[in-house]
Parts: sequence; C-alpha cells; structure tokens
Amino acid sequence: MSTKSMTTAVDATFEIKNWVEQNIDDLPVEVQITRAVVTKRYHGAIRGTSLTEWVMSYAPDGSARFVGMERIEGFIDGRAGTFVLQHVGTFRDGVAKGTVEVVPGAGTDDLAGVTGQGALVADPAGSLKLDLAFD
Repeated sequence: MSTKSMTTAVDATFEIKNWVEQNIDDLPVEVQITRAVVTKRYHGAIRGTSLTEWVMSYAPDGSARFVGMERIEGFIDGRAGTFVLQHVGTFRDGVAKGTVEVVPGAGTDDLAGVTGQGALVADPAGSLKLDLAFD
C-alpha cells in the first residue's frame, strides 16, 4: 500500500539583501544579457535565506525575461533544510512575475523529498506562493 503526500500551501514574503548584476558581454544595450547573484531573506511560512543566480535578457523598453536557480535554506512548516527552485519569468513596469518549480532531488535534511510548484511576484516587495508536498 502506498501513501500519497499531502500538498501544503506556502505563502512567504522576502526582502532582497544584496544584488550584484553584470553584463555577460559587450554588445549594445538593445540586446543586453546580464547575470545577477542575489541574496534574500524570507519571512512567513518560509523562514530563512536564499542565494539565486539569475540570467536576464533586456528589451529596449526596459522589460526583461529571466531564468534562475534559487537555493533556499531555512524552515518550512517546521521542517529544516535546503531546496532549490527553478524560476522562469518576466519583468515589466517595475514588477517581476514568474513561475517556480522545486528541482526534484535537490532538497536536503527534512526537505530532502520536497516537490512542488508556485509563483513569484516582486513589486518591489516580494512574495512567493508555493504548493509543496513532503515525503
């Protein structure tokens, strides 16, 4: 007999602590691609810190598309450990929005078997909403 994990809704807010961004080449700004390393602090259902590596492609109007990998370390629902989120999203008019998915097998300790997906909004305050399942 197998048991299925229950899904838990996770709502958290975050603040950006550090953002270091640089161009990845010397092409004109119209085709600018950048790389950023960002640290955040989470509050709410996630308590902890994270490190994210972003790659962004900017358009001439200032909008952008981004992808990123974020390792979160802390506590979720009384469980301690780390896990990794894969991000895909857009930035327009000062607001970043994206979808996130837990990278399978990238969790540690109490979060080793976590799976799930969700959404990110940063405007510039940040929120992360996830539906997670724990093994």
